[in-house]
Amino acid sequence: MSKLSLPHPAPEESAPFYHGYISEVPGEEIGTYLTEQLQDLERLMAPLGDTAARARYAEGKWSVKEVLGHITDAERIFAYRLMRVARSDATPLPGFDEKAYVPAGGFDARPLPSLVGEFRAVRLSTIALMDGLPPDGWGRKGQASGAPISARALAYIIVGHPAHHVRVLRERYRLTSAPDAVATA
Repeated sequence: MSKLSLPHPAPEESAPFYHGYISEVPGEEIGTYLTEQLQDLERLMAPLGDTAARARYAEGKWSVKEVLGHITDAERIFAYRLMRVARSDATPLPGFDEKAYVPAGGFDARPLPSLVGEFRAVRLSTIALMDGLPPDGWGRKGQASGAPISARALAYIIVGHPAHHVRVLRERYRLTSAPDAVATA
């Protein structure tokens, strides 16, 4: 388990759009949250078959598989931004349109275990990236989606974004975790 702990980012370290995701993070133990979140997501998906994972809580909303695919896509993008900012790359980074990414991802056509496995691979890569950053990398700042962003804020966004979507999966899709489907990171 990662031991990474980071102080909470200041509001000016990210665009206001991201403040909701950052506020989802309960403390500073980023490494612990990254590992626990992976295990929680795997437990949440474990009881579902492919048909149940294509369910939507309302017309026009993403399926469970699409939510999982979106979480994975976003983590890849946020981790890439984190690497670029932490490595002192001052090149402004573009935004991305999740409303275009999700249909193009074809997530409903893939087996759920494949999507869960992909999230696991991306999350383990994110953990390795974060664990390997030198301490001075966390304070570095860059620009993404036309706004300032710090490496530290990106770490919080990487934890807060899936926390938001897992809460939605529990509340609106009514998903519950399988108690015995614990994975190890």
